[in-house]
Parts: sequence; C-alpha cells; structure tokens
Amino acid sequence: MTRSSHIDEQEIASSAAAGDTDAMRQIYCLYAGALTATVARYVVDEDAVRDVLHDAMVKAFQGLPGWKYRGPGSLRAWLQRIAVNEALAWLRAKNRLDVVSLDDDDAPIDIADDDDDNAAVDGVERLDAARLMELVKQLPDGQRTVLNLYAVEHRSHREIAEMLGITPETSASQLHRAKRKLLQLGRCDR
Repeated sequence: MTRSSHIDEQEIASSAAAGDTDAMRQIYCLYAGALTATVARYVVDEDAVRDVLHDAMVKAFQGLPGWKYRGPGSLRAWLQRIAVNEALAWLRAKNRLDVVSLDDDDAPIDIADDDDDNAAVDGVERLDAARLMELVKQLPDGQRTVLNLYAVEHRSHREIAEMLGITPETSASQLHRAKRKLLQLGRCDR
C-alpha cells in the first residue's frame, strides 16, 4: 500500500461515517472477502457466515463515526475485530460454544507453557492451507473458537477466558484438544 492509499483509508471511512453510500460500498468491496474468511474460521455454516458478515458490517457502519485512524491497516484491523466479536456473539446465541473442562483422564495443562501447544502442531503444519482449513472446520465449535483466538488472533488464555466466560485452564484444555484432534485428522491424510 502506498502512502496515498493510507490517506484514502481515512477519507473513505470519514465519508462512510458521514453517510456516503458510495464510500460504504467501497469499504464493503475492499474488506468483505477478508471479513468473510475471518468469520468462516469461527462459523462453519455458509448461510450463517453471510448473516454474521451482514451483522458485522451493519455494526461497523454504525460505529464508523467513533473509529480512529491509528496507522496503515487500522480500518481493516478494526473491521476484523468487529467480525470476530460478531462471530463469537453468534456462537453464544446459538449455544455453540461447547467448551468443556478437562476429562479426569487428561493430564493437567499448564497455561503458561505455550511452547507445548506450539510443538504439538508440527505434523499439521505440513498440510497445505486449504486442507488445514477443512480440518479446522471439523473441530467442535468451542475447540475451533479457542484455536482461532489463540493461533490467529494471538490472544492469551487469560484473554480468551475473559472473552468466552471460561477459565484460562479451560481455554488451554480446548486448545490442547483442538491440536490433538487436528493431528489425528491430519494423520488420515498420509
């Protein structure tokens, strides 16, 4: 992106905030693809993805007057936060966040030891991105949500716990389960 396109980001957002429908359409055209991909990481059903995207865009256009430019890419980052929050709201409303605590036979998970979580994915990292996305969509909603918040949104277990109303240990447990399930599913590809 060039410097002038950063200024355009501010101008487009300002125009859309003032009610300019052409600017709103331009924002939608620029960011709908990325936002759809963001929502689809959390919500598997295609019709629901469209509904969540619609709700996110409505919320974004309503919130544009309060948006502050913070540098290149800040509009996209702000829109993505809205999309993630709307996806989480949809999952909560549908009671789809089936996060559970560790089973009695599972080993306790140390939430401070993120290196274990990262090492557990080595086998899955060899898969191409499209196949990995297919596997992630097969995870239960709670596991998929925690995995996305942790691995893609770079949230800590404490932050995830606050967002989802769970404990940090449950977040770590769900991440561990998600990675273990991905490894199992990935082994079927070999």
